[in-house]
Amino acid sequence: MKFAIPTYQGKLCPHFGHCEAFAIIEVDEKGTIVSETYIEPPPHAPGVIPRWLKEKGVDKVIAAGMGPRAQMFFSEMGIEVIIGAVGEDPKDIVNAYLKGTLVTGPNVCEH
Repeated sequence: MKFAIPTYQGKLCPHFGHCEAFAIIEVDEKGTIVSETYIEPPPHAPGVIPRWLKEKGVDKVIAAGMGPRAQMFFSEMGIEVIIGAVGEDPKDIVNAYLKGTLVTGPNVCEH
């Protein structure tokens, strides 16, 4: 399973479309993180990032905030989106999700 976490300076970015990099975190069948890579996204435009992440093999996106149109694009790509995530370190966020302890709040995206 592959997760994508939008980041700024290595920490969770409030809005996925304005991040400087995505942490791509791969988890094995036992729920253990096996890799963490940071990659710069393509320019932000409707539908581009969801398609790009699908090409990278991402199954789930965990974000603090995301607009409804982006959520629709991810849904169409078969990528699950978890919104309102609270935290900083991408590995900690994924581990919390896997343990069922991820804290989420409101979607911090305002559009």
